[in-house]
Amino acid sequence: MPKGTNQKLKLYYLSRIMLEKTDDEHMITMPEIKEALEAYGVTADRKSLYDDLQALEVLGIEVIGEKVGRNFYYHVGNKSFEIAELKLLVDSIQSSKFITEKKSSELIKKLTNMASVYEAAQLRRQVVVHGRVKTMNESIYYFVDDIHRAIAENKKISFEYMKWNEEKKLVRRKDTLYVVSPWALTWDDENYYLIAYDDAAERIKHFRVDKLKSIQVLEDRRTGKDAFKAFDLARYAKMSFGMFGGKPTKVRISFENDLVGVFIDRFGRDIPIYSTDREGWSETSVEVAMSDQFLGWIFALGSKVKILGPKEVVERFKDELAAMKQLYDQT
Repeated sequence: MPKGTNQKLKLYYLSRIMLEKTDDEHMITMPEIKEALEAYGVTADRKSLYDDLQALEVLGIEVIGEKVGRNFYYHVGNKSFEIAELKLLVDSIQSSKFITEKKSSELIKKLTNMASVYEAAQLRRQVVVHGRVKTMNESIYYFVDDIHRAIAENKKISFEYMKWNEEKKLVRRKDTLYVVSPWALTWDDENYYLIAYDDAAERIKHFRVDKLKSIQVLEDRRTGKDAFKAFDLARYAKMSFGMFGGKPTKVRISFENDLVGVFIDRFGRDIPIYSTDREGWSETSVEVAMSDQFLGWIFALGSKVKILGPKEVVERFKDELAAMKQLYDQT
C-alpha cells in the first residue's frame, strides 16, 4: 500500500478523528477510520491501526471497542472534560460580565474543540445569553495575568484607575498613578476586584479590575503582609454590597418571614434569626459595611423590612428617604 503524503502525522490525525467524530453516543468503524485518515493524506492498514489505537492510550485517550450486531465500533471513552462540564464552563464564560463578547467567543470556540462535533453542536445551542452588558475593556484579560505575576513574584504594581464621565468616556480618577501591593483577586457581584495594600493610606483597598489601565509590574517588593494576613476576605465580601466599603456596623433588622431566604442568601446560614412579638415577622443582627448600597438594598425590600438599630443607621436611612421624597416633590 503506497504511503500517504502526511504519513508522519498519522497518530495526530487519528487522535483528532477519534476525539472529533466519536463520543459515548457516536461510534465509528475501522473502514470509516481508514477513510477519514485518507482525507488527511494518510494511509493505513487494519493491523497498524489496531496498534495505533492502543498507542492513543499512552497519550491519555481512552479508545473503547465494542461489537454491535455484525460490526465492530470504536469510540473515545473518558475525555479531559465531560460534556456536562463543558456546558458548565460555556455558561460561566458567556454569562460573565467580566469577559468581553469577543473574548467569550474565542474561549467558547476553544472549548468546543475539546468536544466531538456532535457535542460541539450542543455547546453552541447552549449559548443563549446574548445582548447582556459585558465589559468593553479587552485588556482586562491580560491585566489579570499581570496581577497574578506580580503576586507570584512578590512585587508592587502601578496603574491608572479610571471612571466614566458624563460624556461616557473613561477618564483618570486622579492625575498620578496608583502604586499598590497586590495580594489577591476576588469575584463579587459579577465583577473582578484587586485586593491590595496601599502604603499611603496604610490599609487594604479594593479596585475593580475592568477600571484599571496601563498596569506595570514594578521592581519594588510588596508591603502590607501583616495587614492582609489579618484581613478576612470572605467576611468582608459577605458584609459588603458590591464591594462598596464602609464602616463595619452591627445592624438589627426586622423582616417578614418570607424574606428569611433573602437574608440567608445575602449573609449566610450562620446569621441568628429570632422570633418577635409581631406575627409573621422575624429579626436578625448582621454586620455590614455601612454604605449607600446597603441602604439601597434595604429600600428595595420595601415595607417587608425595617431597620431597628443602631439609632444612627435608622436616622441615616430616614434622612435618605426624606431627601428622596423632597427630590420627587420638586418635580
